[in-house]
Parts: sequence; C-alpha cells; structure tokens
Amino acid sequence: MSYIAPLKDMRFVLNELAGLGEVAKLPGYEEATPDTVDAILEEASKFASEVLDPLNYSGDQEGSKWSDGEVRTPKGFRDAYKQFCAGGWNALPFAAEWGGQGLPKLVSTPVQEMWKSSNMSFSLCPLLTQGAIEALLFKGSDAVKKAYVPPMVEGKWTGTMNLTEPQAGSDLSLVRTRAERSGDHYLISGQKIFITYGEHDMAENIVHLVLARTPDAPEGVKGISLFVVPKVLAGGKRNSARCASIEHKLGIHASPTAVMVFDKAVGYLVGEENRGLEYMFIMMNAARFAVGLEGVAISERAFQRALAYARDRMQGRDLVEGKTVPIIRHPDVRRMLMLMKSQTEAMRALAYVTAASLDFAHRGNDKKHQAFVDLMIPVVKGWSTETGIDVASLGVQVHGGMGFVEETGAAQYLRDARITTIYEGTTGIQAMDLVGRKIGRDGGRTARAWLDEVGKVAKTLPQLDAGVRAVSDCVDFIVGSKDPRATFAGAVPFLELMGIVAGGWQMALASLASQKLLATGNADKPFLEAKIATARFYGEHVLVQAPGLRDTVVKGGSGVMALSDEQFLAA
Repeated sequence: MSYIAPLKDMRFVLNELAGLGEVAKLPGYEEATPDTVDAILEEASKFASEVLDPLNYSGDQEGSKWSDGEVRTPKGFRDAYKQFCAGGWNALPFAAEWGGQGLPKLVSTPVQEMWKSSNMSFSLCPLLTQGAIEALLFKGSDAVKKAYVPPMVEGKWTGTMNLTEPQAGSDLSLVRTRAERSGDHYLISGQKIFITYGEHDMAENIVHLVLARTPDAPEGVKGISLFVVPKVLAGGKRNSARCASIEHKLGIHASPTAVMVFDKAVGYLVGEENRGLEYMFIMMNAARFAVGLEGVAISERAFQRALAYARDRMQGRDLVEGKTVPIIRHPDVRRMLMLMKSQTEAMRALAYVTAASLDFAHRGNDKKHQAFVDLMIPVVKGWSTETGIDVASLGVQVHGGMGFVEETGAAQYLRDARITTIYEGTTGIQAMDLVGRKIGRDGGRTARAWLDEVGKVAKTLPQLDAGVRAVSDCVDFIVGSKDPRATFAGAVPFLELMGIVAGGWQMALASLASQKLLATGNADKPFLEAKIATARFYGEHVLVQAPGLRDTVVKGGSGVMALSDEQFLAA
C-alpha cells in the first residue's frame, strides 16, 4: 500500500496545538497564511506519495553501490532528487536572501515528516544539507556564505557532517584529523567514518563540514576547529577528499554511509580556530530534532501498513458473533494498533510544538521558548526514536509471520528505525544531556516551569496528574543527588518518563481542543471523537507507566552498579 500523508492530523496539530496562526505573526513569516500552508502540504503529500514512496522498497533492495571511490545511488534516486530541487523543497526554511522561501520551522516540519515517512534513506541527504547550511549561516565568513550557501539552498550542492573517526565516536576529544595552515586556506588530513551521503551521484558538489585540529591546538574538545572541505574546488578541480568505501548496514540501504579519507584536502575555516565543536553543535541540534522526527515518521508509516494489513487479513473468529473476521476485529490486534496510533500522534504533537518554539525563539528572541526547546530536543530525539522502534516492531507483530518476510515491507521499517536511536548521539547521550545539562545545571527551573504548564490540563487525563508528580519527584532527585553514578544510571528511564508525560500533555490538549470544536458543531465529528478516544487510550495504556519509571529513576541506581566488572563474567 502507498504512503498517504496524514494531512488531517497534521493540520489539527499545526492549528490547534502548535499555534501556526501566532507563528505566522512573527517578523518575516507573514507568507505562512493558511492557504499557502495548505497548498504546501498538499503538494508535499503528492511528491511523497508519487515520487519518493515508490522508490523506498526498490531502493532498500538495490542499495547504494561503491566502485573505485564513486557511489551510485539506487535507480530513480537521481531523478527524484532533481525533481525535489526543482520543486524548491530544499529551500523551504531558508531566508529569501539566500534563495530560500523563508517559511517557519513549523511549516517545514510536517513536510520533512512526509519525506521521512515515504523514503527515509532519501530524506537523509537534504537533512544533512540543511544542517550544514544552518552552521554556515551562523558562523561562516561572508565569503564562505556567499560561495557555498546559495547552491546548497538550491540543492545543487549537498552537505555532510564529518565528526566520527575510528578511535573517536561520541568522544570528540579524541579527534586526530589535522589541519595545517597554507595561505588563505588549510590542508586537511585524516579519516572520518559513518558519513551519511559522504559520496553520491545526485548533486554537482558535496560540501563537507569537517572537525580537525590545527598543529598548535590545545588538547581535548577545546582544540577542535571546523572547516569547509568541498568535493570540487572553485574552477572545477577535484579536491583530495575521497570515499574509501561505504558501510554494509542493517537498514537505510539506499543511503550511502561513507568512509572518507582527506589527504591534504583544501579546506576553509568556519569562524574561529578551536571553536569548532561549539559551531558543529548548531548543526547537531538541528540534526537531533530532525532525527527525532524520523521516529515520528517511521511510526506513521509502520502504522499505515499494519492498519491496511489488519483490515484486509481474514483470520480467526469474532469472540461474540463467531464468524470469520479481519484481524482488526480482535482485541489484541486492536490494542497494538491503538498503541501505534496514539504514540505516533503524541510524538507528532510534541515535535511540532517544539518546532513552533524554535520559531518563537529565533524570530521573537523569546528566552522562555528557547529554554523549552533546549529541554525538549533530547526528549524529541531520544523518546521519539526509541518509540519509533517499538511501533515498527508492533507493525511486524500485527503482520504475524508475514511481518518477518521482506516482501510485505513491514520489516524494512524496523530495520530502518534501528539506526535512529544511535546516530546524532545515542539515547544514552541524549539522556545524559537532559539530566546533566538541562535539569542539573539550572537546578530544575525550566523543567518545573514546564510541569506547571502541564499541570493546568492534568485533569483532562486522570493519569497525567500522576505523571506530573512522577517527573517532579525525579527532578527533585536529580537536583539533590550527590551520587552521579546513581543519577545517570536512571537517565534513560527518566528521558522515557519525560517523553511519555510530554506526549500525554499534548494528548490532553488535543482532547480539549477536540471537545471545543465538537461543541461548535464542527463537521468532522468522527475525527474529533477519535482524537478524544485516542487520548483516553494513551492515558490508560501509556501514561500509566509513569509511576514505575519514577521508581526506577529514584530507587534503581544502586542495582545498576551492584556488580563488579568481574562478576559479569561469573559462571
């Protein structure tokens, strides 16, 4: 079955939860009128369904191929990318002065969700490009921005992020790639691994953002600088940056993951020396939000396929009527579908609301919204991707034995989803950021301010009030803890708790908005009644986990650290 963008739910979240009308009042966003946004969503839906979705399965089966330093993407990808750029999709969120359309993050977010749902492998190329553009706009010199940003916004050139090395994964203090000064540029030497779309055949040029050390740089993360290293230099000469191989992966087969070798490649400094990690985190935070959105997107796609199968598959007898029925009539299948539907809607709402706060923070210079964004980025990334794996796994289960067969497509979503909890910072790293930086450093003030907002609607879902108390207890524990090992042992369960409660907050608001719309005589009664029922299910089946997770965070640290290293090997 083909992907169909959930436009009705997207519009509901944009207008009733994320406040699109208020975002459109921000300076520079006046073009985001209801008619314009509707037109964008409709056209994006068509492109996702008609161009990208048909390439998803075939791209997975064929995969990208490496030969003598060159990478060939699967059949149809080059043409799809040309159409993507011609449609202006790459330019959607960027300012007009750089060739963009200047639309809010809130508008580009559902569009990106469609790309990710319909073809996650394809979507990774513009994801990295847009993150690279943001980093260059933030700290690139005027000359660098003028040279690189316009063709990247247009999509003629794509971008990458080169952090990881064989000996330096998430610990970037171990980066060894060197940058030697040579006139107005630097010569970059070293190896980078896991570089998404580090080499491909879809664009004229590839702009690598590379972390490296200058000869006199201090040790550790304080000695890292950021460089622009293009595949093709001005004048058409090929730079000495080459792809040594691509990885053979569990999923996202159509997306080439490159091993890049830089052999005195020409590079240009971004910003100041020794501040590269600071600049790269601009790109990293954009990428973390985008990867969190992948969790939403893969959940939506897995749900759609499972629902279609459950409606069609005749198996077993109705518990009351006794006749053979489609499996959607069986309570346990119904439970799985409702888990998929409710969590997908909760994740979507949280991601869109965070996107709106990004707009308020950037265009409205609103510090409260920025604090909320900082708090929620690790939750959107960590909780959405972990839940995306769970939802994709449920999709396989709904299919039964057929879900384990590649031809049904359900298995691909689970394979593709598995990387999302790993790249751009694992779930553990997101959780440590949440606990250490976003809760610990500010004494829990931002979290408590957010909990006050959640508490205002807690009566809508009975289980939400218990969720608020659970998060509050954990914040008190984290702020007051004197044992960092015990605190961080519960970091991932705390992130899960935050996600579940944040999702419940949005489901409660969705229920309230639906009740108000029904009271006005809104014609879409079935959709609004389903919203209310789905929120209730979320409370009864998802939010109820909150007290148990609180106990794990507050009381479970000692158990995590109880065994010595040697005792893990005890027979």
